[in-house]
Amino acid sequence: MAAPEELIRQVPLFADLDKRDVQGLASTMKERDFDAGATIASEGSTGIGFFIIDEGEATVSVQGAEVNTLSHGDYFGEVALIDDGARTATITAKTPLKAYGITSWEFRPLIESNAGLAWKMLQTMAKRLRDAEQRSG
Repeated sequence: MAAPEELIRQVPLFADLDKRDVQGLASTMKERDFDAGATIASEGSTGIGFFIIDEGEATVSVQGAEVNTLSHGDYFGEVALIDDGARTATITAKTPLKAYGITSWEFRPLIESNAGLAWKMLQTMAKRLRDAEQRSG
């Protein structure tokens, strides 16, 4: 099932996309269901996808310490859309969870054709890097 367009529009990265780009992204994203306690992404493992949570909650842990809780409209894995490097956190389903995901190779054509989206992603990456540096030090 395709991702709901209104869910995609809640993500700041995608807020400035035109209707056609949102529809294209929605049709590419795949629904994924996770049981409570399931690991969705593991810190240090290779990440290839981006997820938006539709239903349920997930915990974000860094080096074993819980640092955040995610719920409807929250997203993670945007760094994995840029490179296939290691995940920077572990994401675990706190409750049964429904999310919509897209891989880096599915996302690349969209970002190559949309400079506004590329700029938003750079801003988000810079903010997350700054936040991580403040936490570590």
